[in-house]
Amino acid sequence: MSKPVVAIVGRPNVGKSTLFNALAGEKIAIVKDTPGVTRDRIYADVSWLDREFTLIDTGGIEPESDDVILSRMREQAQIAIDTADVILFMTDVRQGLVDSDAKVADMLRRSQKPIVLVVNKVDDYKKMMSDVYEFYNLGIGEPMPISAVGKIGLGDMLDMVLSYLPKGGGEEEEDDRPRIAIVGKPNVGKSSIINRLLGEERVIVSDIAGTTRDAIDTDVVHNGQEYVFIDTAGLRRKSKVKEELERYSIIRTVTAVERSDVVLLVIDAIEGVTEQDAKIAGIAHDRGKGIIIVVNKWDAIEKETKTVKEYEHQIRMILSFMPYAEIMYVSAKTGQRLMKLYDVIDAVIANQTLRVATGVLNEIVSEAVVMQQPPSDKGKRLKIYYITQTSVKPPTFVIFVNDKELMHFSYLRYLENKIREAFGFQGTSLKFFVRGRKEKDR
Repeated sequence: MSKPVVAIVGRPNVGKSTLFNALAGEKIAIVKDTPGVTRDRIYADVSWLDREFTLIDTGGIEPESDDVILSRMREQAQIAIDTADVILFMTDVRQGLVDSDAKVADMLRRSQKPIVLVVNKVDDYKKMMSDVYEFYNLGIGEPMPISAVGKIGLGDMLDMVLSYLPKGGGEEEEDDRPRIAIVGKPNVGKSSIINRLLGEERVIVSDIAGTTRDAIDTDVVHNGQEYVFIDTAGLRRKSKVKEELERYSIIRTVTAVERSDVVLLVIDAIEGVTEQDAKIAGIAHDRGKGIIIVVNKWDAIEKETKTVKEYEHQIRMILSFMPYAEIMYVSAKTGQRLMKLYDVIDAVIANQTLRVATGVLNEIVSEAVVMQQPPSDKGKRLKIYYITQTSVKPPTFVIFVNDKELMHFSYLRYLENKIREAFGFQGTSLKFFVRGRKEKDR
């Protein structure tokens, strides 16, 4: 089941990003092996008590503005509001209650979503509480005083958020149909691929980039197996004007990826793989989803003996952080190789849910250690006691060692490669956690 979504909404400069970073903590840090992915990230997984949710940071909403960019930002913020299960409506005690706050409140009230009213920059409760009470005039509940910078009052605020989150299960948890998100830049053929798979024009297709405005769920039956395809609006190209807008188009991609088992990253064969594709792929990689890179419009490429090899080299170079991803060359226009997608999807799902017995795992790791000695530092060598698989989707492993500080990244990658050689795991990332043991506990 996907995590609930909480969106931070409010006027510009009330401290939304500061609160986002305070709640996201270390998860917002740049990941070295995922280039271009975590810069300007506007989503993060947050845990509070025994619950988890996805937090989304939106740009400032200007309710009434003739500025084209601000109006577009308002539209995109509306997407976040529509997507969210709970809305954190943020205001600023220092600026006081202003007309724009009331207009944003009206916008949020129409969404009929649970709203937690947050009054930020309350650094001194005794001096500023009388100013906080002014926000009762918005008529959307009790204002919660916090300081995002000082991390004051965040616990009470999160308790309130949790009280509104959906409780446990629900229908989606019982739905065991494979869910496949189709993501990629605008106009690469995502909707055309779904229409080909369906054999009908179910999804609007146009040459205008961004035709698909919202994530659309489409049920497909193939060889008696049901699948749910989630089509998304594409991420737009960067420019000085659109840089802010791109942050919001990520929202659709993040929520679609979160709900999926497998992600089809569609790339335009004519344009080739780009840094933007790396950013989209990074979202799926970060979430531990099954990944298939679908190179569309392959019929338009002039073929030579080494065409596929050279093209794959380019993809692997730019998407170097996910060498496990499957690659398929298709054409939505001619239908070339599209039906083979189902076989690859099934194989990736099987790998996502594959469990390896602890005894067999430890045999593989023992052989790997014999072939390449673990690293050492200042005369102390890494010792690996044992490894066990703890979960699936993605397959997750815990390695118990004498000192986790000695586990170098490159050696962990070496062990991952040995496990992949033995068990495959094509199309899915693997997660590893290293746990150290104190000398006296051995």
